[in-house]
Amino acid sequence: MTTVITSGKTIDDAIAEGLTRLNTSKEHVQVQILQQPSKGFLGLFGAKPAKVELTLLSQPTVHIPSSSAVPVSLEDRSTASPSTTEIADKEGSASTYSHDEAIQFVKEVGQSIGLELEVDIKRNRDGYTMNISGSDLGLLIGRRGQTLDALQYLVNIVANRYSDKYVRILLDAENFRERRRKTLEDLADRLAGRVIRSGKEVVLEPMSSQERKVIHAKLQNHARVKTISKGEEPNRRVVITLR
Repeated sequence: MTTVITSGKTIDDAIAEGLTRLNTSKEHVQVQILQQPSKGFLGLFGAKPAKVELTLLSQPTVHIPSSSAVPVSLEDRSTASPSTTEIADKEGSASTYSHDEAIQFVKEVGQSIGLELEVDIKRNRDGYTMNISGSDLGLLIGRRGQTLDALQYLVNIVANRYSDKYVRILLDAENFRERRRKTLEDLADRLAGRVIRSGKEVVLEPMSSQERKVIHAKLQNHARVKTISKGEEPNRRVVITLR
């Protein structure tokens, strides 16, 4: 007998995944529940998926109605290459599931601090951008976006818990990322001018890798100054110095 162990957000999801792998229906398997799902703290810490074990009880033969028909077992069918449509459906379903998990997590975080949030997600060149709207979003953004960066880290963990393909999500709120990028680019220009006038390098405060990239990109083609990064995370800094 063939046995598979699968997991999912709910018991039904886990069973459905097992039936798909075995290419059979529920009446032809024995189901044993190995683990009940639990959401954990904020849907992340201590969260557990549902886990089930499916044992195939029989493999009925399917006959092709033709003069040269040959029996094809479910085992044979399960090894056949899936169609392009089937692959697209599976990938689309997995992406939607990851998005739903991430959106629900953000809303639960908002509710835990008394905020009602609306979340919109769109595809971009590197993955997806999740935009948060609502009132008092300063609580989620934090000083210079530090809280938003931390929440983005957790959102990506949530989105990729059950995903076979890595999903990258950029979290934004009230267009903060664009406003912060403009602020950093203006800062880079000002400090480059200071370095040129004084002849001395300038060391910026510690920044995230995302913000350091903005400074590097702004000055990478500058005729008179260059940038380097020094230090170890989380205290890594950008240094602007003469070429």
